[in-house]
Amino acid sequence: MRIAILSTFYPLRGGIAQYGGALYNALEAEGHQVKAFTFSRQYPDFLFPGKSQYVTESDTTDVIESEELLDSINPLSYISTANAIKKFAPDVLITQFWMSFFGPSCGTVAKLVGQQCKVISILHNVIPHEGRFFDKPFTKYFLNQHHGFVTMSSAVEKDLRKYTTTLPSLERPHPLYDHFGEIEDKVAARKKLGIVTNKKTLLFFGFIREYKGLDLLIKAFDLLDDSYQLIIAGEVYGSFDEYQALIDENQNKENIFIFNQYIADQEVGQYFSAADVCVLPYRSATQSGVTAVALHYEVPLIATDVGGLKELVVSGQTGEIVSKADVDLLHQTLLHFFNNDLNVYHEHIRALKKDMSWSSFAKYLTEFIRSIN
Repeated sequence: MRIAILSTFYPLRGGIAQYGGALYNALEAEGHQVKAFTFSRQYPDFLFPGKSQYVTESDTTDVIESEELLDSINPLSYISTANAIKKFAPDVLITQFWMSFFGPSCGTVAKLVGQQCKVISILHNVIPHEGRFFDKPFTKYFLNQHHGFVTMSSAVEKDLRKYTTTLPSLERPHPLYDHFGEIEDKVAARKKLGIVTNKKTLLFFGFIREYKGLDLLIKAFDLLDDSYQLIIAGEVYGSFDEYQALIDENQNKENIFIFNQYIADQEVGQYFSAADVCVLPYRSATQSGVTAVALHYEVPLIATDVGGLKELVVSGQTGEIVSKADVDLLHQTLLHFFNNDLNVYHEHIRALKKDMSWSSFAKYLTEFIRSIN
């Protein structure tokens, strides 16, 4: 097939760009002719909460050749982007949706291109973690321009059905990211990070936002003994002051290692290779790209029972589920996890990895596309 993808791509950074790049490569490897289209301006700078929207020269992320056309706040670019995609004459346009802010821009492109070919969207979220007044109308507009959808958890599938009960969808779990490099020796990875080599090591990874519950993890860590250490790796959206205050009060503050920065692709592997467990103490979620990275590195997960996290984090197998976002419950689950045989978790994760490759996902996706009338 001739496949157009409208998404964030290099030189934009973040999980959606990484997903777009991995999908592009997987579809191309299956023999399809794929063309990438991306943003000339994703966000106005004053709306972007992080330090930069772009990769740096030191990043070794996949370079996906794309046309940088879509300006999220310039309606004239919606038309020119649609015309460029039409010129490519795809059999299908694949969009990605993760935030209602992009409903007008990506939705209008989908509407214009959909007169010529099939249009489907990969939905990372339908209902956002942090609500805004325009969420419902923008999301509804976006969804109405598509012929079908891909969801990666039953939670997102359920949210989708609040908007449409008739359009077809494919539900498949988030494929495992494998472009960050191989698993490193645990002791060597810890030495690189400058942390202790023989302590039970927890990892909180990814952009730091209120709904992700880092504050709960810091408080739970305060209840542990000196045999544990905590890595916090990721750029904060907003201010880190609240978390720093909790760390300063923590009896185990000497065992907390903070890397408050965007983690470049070439550095990701050492954080997961150093960890015994990755903790997702989220207050809300759909699915998380962090799980896809952790499972690639065969790192078990501890996650709260929100959204679709428990579809991949199965208690006693790939990790442990905490019934709700609560400090005491999280503390008890951490103790329970380390009292178990960690090899059991690793064995289950290795079995799961076989069915979660990007190649497998691409095959399911193209079969779904062909099934849409």
